[in-house]
Amino acid sequence: MKAIILAAGKGTRLYPVTLTMPKPLLPVANKALIKYAIETLTNMGATEIGLVVHSLESPIRQALGDGLATVGVPLTYIEQTNPRGLAHAVKVAQPFLGDEPFLMYLGDNIFQDSMKTLTTRFRETGAGAAIALTEVPDPTRFGIAELEGDRIKRLVEKPKDPPSNLAIAGVYVFQPAIFDAIDHIKPSWRNELEITDAIQYLLDQGHSVIPYIVEGWWIDAGNADSIILANQLVLEQLPYSPGPQTDSRIQGDSAVSHRVILGENTQIINSVIRGPAIIGDNVTIRDSYIGPYTAIGDDVVIEGSEIEHSIVMCHCSIRNIPGRIDASLIAENAHVSRTKAKPVTNRLILAENSVVQL
Repeated sequence: MKAIILAAGKGTRLYPVTLTMPKPLLPVANKALIKYAIETLTNMGATEIGLVVHSLESPIRQALGDGLATVGVPLTYIEQTNPRGLAHAVKVAQPFLGDEPFLMYLGDNIFQDSMKTLTTRFRETGAGAAIALTEVPDPTRFGIAELEGDRIKRLVEKPKDPPSNLAIAGVYVFQPAIFDAIDHIKPSWRNELEITDAIQYLLDQGHSVIPYIVEGWWIDAGNADSIILANQLVLEQLPYSPGPQTDSRIQGDSAVSHRVILGENTQIINSVIRGPAIIGDNVTIRDSYIGPYTAIGDDVVIEGSEIEHSIVMCHCSIRNIPGRIDASLIAENAHVSRTKAKPVTNRLILAENSVVQL
């Protein structure tokens, strides 16, 4: 079965981080967000995946290549230069998908559930579509499904009076009839072709659409807070591993707790590391504290500083910061330091839409 991942968005809610890095490449526990999507799809039975991207020159293509060496499944890149909704992305991908059932995954989602039984039930029932749903506390903020028995009766976008608390969670299975449905819908008030309208057309034409209730947590990683939360939830799932008793990477007066993953050629010097945490390759941590739920990428230097519940991407340095850095997302090649020279001041060089809390 083929699958598509929609990854053409600009990720504006994550500016300035996503000005140079597409959101699907953001690391969660030191693994790109899109790799979680690919793992879920292969668990569901996908044998070939198309990535819908804004440009064929996308950094996603540069990072993943043809997929065989990087993620173990063939990848095809599909250009959507002028995104006009999810249904438009499906139409753009039609030549790749052909005339067979297929999976669709929104590229900024991450799930605890492997959803293997979603495709199984789709095949067994012969449904026109299957949709992953998850319970949410505020259904007025989402597209909501109204059920009738074990079928979906209708879909309602951000209803004032929600018929249920089951939100559309961003994973779908479709029969090729969805292409005809898209041809029969009109752009919404946003001038976009909405996938919910196309699914509703299927329902109106008598096709059955079945629900799949997601087990465990679901994160729509659209902003910094949700990326940091996803990082925490993934790290929480690290299996127990004892704190290292003897390890040449741990030097001086250091203490490393259980559930800490240390990369190759990393040095922990006179520092405390408390898990769950993951630290990449070629990292130097000196005279510092790394608290729980922290992911540190490769080639990072942290000296004289404290940080927890945060993501530090590759090639960063953090030096001599007073107080603790918390709940932060620090992009690649960022350098954060405190000068020892007088006068003691804060000097900032920031990109557009940066957020700084001192």
